[in-house]
Amino acid sequence: CGSRAWTVVNSAMVCVMPAQAAPETVVAKVNGIEITEGEIQFAENEVDLSNIPPKERRRALVEHLAQIHLMADAAEKAKFGSGADFEARMKYYRLRALREAYVEKNVRNSVTNEVAKAHYDERLKSIPVQQEIRARHILVKTEEEAKKIAKEIEGGLDFAEAAKKYSQDDAGEGGGDLGYFSPGQMLKEFEVVAFATPAGKVSAPVQTKHGWHLIKVEDKRDRKLPSFDEVKDQIVASLTRAKLQKAVLEMYGSAKIEYIDPEIKKAVEEEAAAAAEAQKAEAAAAEAEKKSEGDKKEPEKKEPEKK
Repeated sequence: CGSRAWTVVNSAMVCVMPAQAAPETVVAKVNGIEITEGEIQFAENEVDLSNIPPKERRRALVEHLAQIHLMADAAEKAKFGSGADFEARMKYYRLRALREAYVEKNVRNSVTNEVAKAHYDERLKSIPVQQEIRARHILVKTEEEAKKIAKEIEGGLDFAEAAKKYSQDDAGEGGGDLGYFSPGQMLKEFEVVAFATPAGKVSAPVQTKHGWHLIKVEDKRDRKLPSFDEVKDQIVASLTRAKLQKAVLEMYGSAKIEYIDPEIKKAVEEEAAAAAEAQKAEAAAAEAEKKSEGDKKEPEKKEPEKK
């Protein structure tokens, strides 16, 4: 391995090679057993890496595969690779592999960056521009206290210093700074006054369930929407799930599924019967509403009487 990095997995020496794109490229060796780039790609689809920092995920996959190779080697030596139980496992794993191949080629690969970007652009059109403000506040128990502090601020006392001196909440230590917030994030009484106060100005005292507030609005701006790169992974995942669900529902719709187990069969039949009854009731309600609308006749127009 020369100067390349070394790591130890389960007391076995693993040599980690630099990242390569070709599936047959050897990325690491564990006791002489090769771990390839292709194996990493397969492992990436089945290992949950959400709690692992992005820079450490590749190494985590290599170590995961190293463990698999070590245990598989031990199983081979113990003659566990044959027999009815092993064949049954292989049959099931083949089903999973076929399913994954279908998802990869017919679902996941169809959600390209272009498709995701088009979805992002379309969503942007439907999201209204929302204002957000940055404000400070001072919280006290009574209106009289709030008015007294307001006069001190009018007389030249810095609002942030007044918050540190008088505010009776944790934000006071930071000069009452609440950061930026959008509509719906604060109590309604507080929010209405805050958004109505011009930037750079201090509000009149306003009461909430917490007490009396003085609010200084530091800044107002349009809320910045996340860029495509920031939400691309979420969009791709969402579109992939939707396409997969659609494909599964279409397959179920055209498939003939026979339940042999009595308990499962009974549960499925009861569920189907309940769904049919609900659909029937919904159709009856719609028909009744339609009939009711039809029964409402406009009053007859009478010709004016001739004199």
